[in-house]
Amino acid sequence: MKLDILAIGAHPDDVELGCSATLAKEISLGKKVGILDLTRGELGTRGCAKIRAIEAKNAAEILGVSVRENLGFADGFFENNKQHQLEIIKIIRKYKPNIVLCNAFDDRHIDHPKGSKLVSDACFLSGLVKIETEISGEKQLAWRPKQVYHYIQWKNVDPDFVVDVSGFIDIKMAAVKAYSSQFYDPTSKEPTSPISSKNFLDSVKYRAQDLGRLVGVEFAEGFNTERYVVVKNLDNLF
Repeated sequence: MKLDILAIGAHPDDVELGCSATLAKEISLGKKVGILDLTRGELGTRGCAKIRAIEAKNAAEILGVSVRENLGFADGFFENNKQHQLEIIKIIRKYKPNIVLCNAFDDRHIDHPKGSKLVSDACFLSGLVKIETEISGEKQLAWRPKQVYHYIQWKNVDPDFVVDVSGFIDIKMAAVKAYSSQFYDPTSKEPTSPISSKNFLDSVKYRAQDLGRLVGVEFAEGFNTERYVVVKNLDNLF
């Protein structure tokens, strides 16, 4: 299966929080979208890896993505090295996405910027023909995504560009709330965490609403890019 977009997150729920309204919009336009989680989120304060796997599956169904995989890297301890790069390269070459969306350049959780650089490096290396990989005994062809964009997470980072996601915020919030073990639940007996407050859950929507306000639409999601974004002419700018 070839994907148009592959969204990658260090933990299950990173993609939902960062860019799921954009994914929902692209899916509505006929794009094939997949999600790759690097870890199982096993070090999270609330829930456990087994619960989060079920939540990730439910969130994927809400969004309507074509595929979701988990590489099972060690939460908190994965590294940007050859071993981990090659595993991501195999996935990139397997699905051949034109666009990869990944973690923020800089963020509160150490896995986010670490995952950001790991994925970015793997996307570059995936295009080198002398790096040989195989899946199920079959050699893979080199493939490099055309673009790598980084979604915004905990920190309020100034985006390089935003996507109008008006009409898709409800799908995003439903996908986020699929992770009921992680986010605000007044009946939960789990320990509190920075993301379990009502304020945090509300912020997912009001951040998108505020970005929308700044660009004259109802809701928007922001992204950063490592390279210039090119348009064919000024009419492509909204």
